[in-house]
Amino acid sequence: MKLPEEFYQRDDVVTIARELLGKGLFTRLHGIVTAGIIVETEAYSWQERGCHAYANRKTERNAMLFEKGGYAYVYLCYGIHHLFNVVTNVEGAAEAVLIRAIEPLAGLDVMQLRRGAVRQPIHLTSGPGKLTKALGIDRKFNGNFLLDNEVWLEDLGNTIDAQNIEASPRIGIDYAGDDAKLPWRFTIRGNAWISR
Repeated sequence: MKLPEEFYQRDDVVTIARELLGKGLFTRLHGIVTAGIIVETEAYSWQERGCHAYANRKTERNAMLFEKGGYAYVYLCYGIHHLFNVVTNVEGAAEAVLIRAIEPLAGLDVMQLRRGAVRQPIHLTSGPGKLTKALGIDRKFNGNFLLDNEVWLEDLGNTIDAQNIEASPRIGIDYAGDDAKLPWRFTIRGNAWISR
């Protein structure tokens, strides 16, 4: 069952980032469904320097962050990797959860074709740029409503107990100063598909 709008439109992005662990991320392109179980997330809020909308700065690039929760925010990182984020909170409160890694669930053969040769099978979706390529997500997905049929999230009935969730600082945001130390990266303890 698709996650409802209400799931995304709460005002605690950190809680949402934790609760997305174990949920399914699905895409349907040209009738082909690919999917994975979310095993790693990061929370971002306009109130901290790691966020593209820090201090409520709205630009053409980050405008989707200011929409109500339930939309996709996809941006290009280093000019190479498309990164997929789930917009949360209410309209005007710029917050989102970056999906950093998934464990493949459906359409594995298609995901492998999209990714090409990988050194080890574990490298297929064990990172934010890897998973978007595997799922066929690019900038055209920016602004997609997550209750439509091109990209969506589902409750798979997986409950991840608190003791099986690890919290740590987010990756690659040294520019954020002290905010880089916030323990806003969440992973399923011991899962092989977590990014390295």
